[in-house]
Amino acid sequence: MGDPSVRISNKLKKLVLVLGDQLKADSSAFNNFSPENDHVIMIESVCEANYVWSHQAKIALFLSAMRHFAKDLKSKKYPLTYIAKSKQPIVAELKQHIQKNQFTHLICVEPGELRLKADLESLAHELNIHLDLRQDNHFYCEVDEFKKWAGDKKELRLEYFYRYMRKKHQVMMQANDEPEGGQWNFDDQNRGAYSKKGPGLIIDPLWFEPDDITKEVIAEVKEQYSNHPGQLENFGWPVTRDQALKAMEHFMEHRLPSFGQYQDAMWTNTPFGWHSILSASLNLKLIDPKEVVDAAIKVWKQKNISINAVEGFVRQILGWREFVRGMYYLDMPKMAKANFYDHQRSLPKWYWSGETKMACMQDAINQTMKFGYAHHIQRLMVTGNFALLAEILPKDVCAWYLAVYVDAIEWVELPNTSGMALFANGPRFTSKPYIASGAYIKRMSNYCDSCAYKPSERYGENACPMTSLYWNFLIKHKAELEKNPRTRLMRANLNKIDVAEQHKIEQHAQYLLNNLENI
Repeated sequence: MGDPSVRISNKLKKLVLVLGDQLKADSSAFNNFSPENDHVIMIESVCEANYVWSHQAKIALFLSAMRHFAKDLKSKKYPLTYIAKSKQPIVAELKQHIQKNQFTHLICVEPGELRLKADLESLAHELNIHLDLRQDNHFYCEVDEFKKWAGDKKELRLEYFYRYMRKKHQVMMQANDEPEGGQWNFDDQNRGAYSKKGPGLIIDPLWFEPDDITKEVIAEVKEQYSNHPGQLENFGWPVTRDQALKAMEHFMEHRLPSFGQYQDAMWTNTPFGWHSILSASLNLKLIDPKEVVDAAIKVWKQKNISINAVEGFVRQILGWREFVRGMYYLDMPKMAKANFYDHQRSLPKWYWSGETKMACMQDAINQTMKFGYAHHIQRLMVTGNFALLAEILPKDVCAWYLAVYVDAIEWVELPNTSGMALFANGPRFTSKPYIASGAYIKRMSNYCDSCAYKPSERYGENACPMTSLYWNFLIKHKAELEKNPRTRLMRANLNKIDVAEQHKIEQHAQYLLNNLENI
């Protein structure tokens, strides 16, 4: 940890702010850095942990990773002020430090949350100092490049952006500019469920025993944030670049070959499946997307693993991750306020406890509270699907996702939750609402085997709430769904249910919507 009492030279004019999700040694913030004249500041702010009711594991991950990064900077003789446990907002601490030491320039990589960018701009204006917000060299695609690609299109789609990125960066491309394997994606091969006997032996992701710094952080979080959700007993996330690289290598060697086929599969008490769980390390910038993609392609070529596994993995990083970041900077702040269906219901309290009779929601929420993690299908098709069908206010759902997942930073969380899971942005960058009944949950998991509800029943005491609310959604939005080629089949299936039964579905769904806390 840095020493706040470090004496600062009178000649010092430039201050580099390193935020908690910018832990990158070759960050653009350090371009032309002069240890003799420039200074670095890192700030732990209680306000950031309380901005949303953050999971204890998320707080611990950020603080431990920050302190390890600060230790590394000090070992490299960077002049550093590290302010720990501040009860003030980041900008308030920054203001005091700038005024005390008479800095004329503030340097920072563009923040991943626009609220903080606005705060920094206001501070610079107030203090009449130069603010140098630099492009983030962590990503494949710069914000301005994405805006140019998007142009004035009203609706944007990942598929076209993904092809653009593949061609530009020559990732999995043949010499004639055609994709490897003859097609751009192999999604139809990446939707397998585990066998009825279960997933069998899954090689665990690499987990790390907390060192002294992490142990100290865990103790502090348990004491200072004891009223926050989540657990810390299972904390083993990578908190340094070295650990993140080892976790990446372990995934490539042992888990990537089975990732593709089973990336959508779910099973009770199987929190990670074959997923990489590298998103937290990527989003803290401990590792770069380019080195992750390059590592996957290297393993694919050396071990001759299936192309659907590596392409599906590459698409998540080179495609979707870059795409949602572009959409965030393109569409904010209206994205945060979007509510396509005008949903207004409150988030049920059991989203924080898992105390519901729905087995799928129990498992997804309980593992989230245990680890601060759930994989993309659990987020999209379980907790997100229910939130959409239950007509919950998007703002509340987004705040929950931002709070409970260790990899959640607004630039990536908001588009995924609001735009994809909730369809709150309408068809802006997703072509349909991602909705499903209990039948999908049954097909992709074993959750329904131990559930109090029956996924095949559309109404009545034993009916699965996912199923009831799914059919209610189709009834309510049937005209819109009929117009969309991707949802027309759903609408056609609704036509097979007679009007009298549809009325019973609506009645039961309304009962559920009025009693969400008791489901």
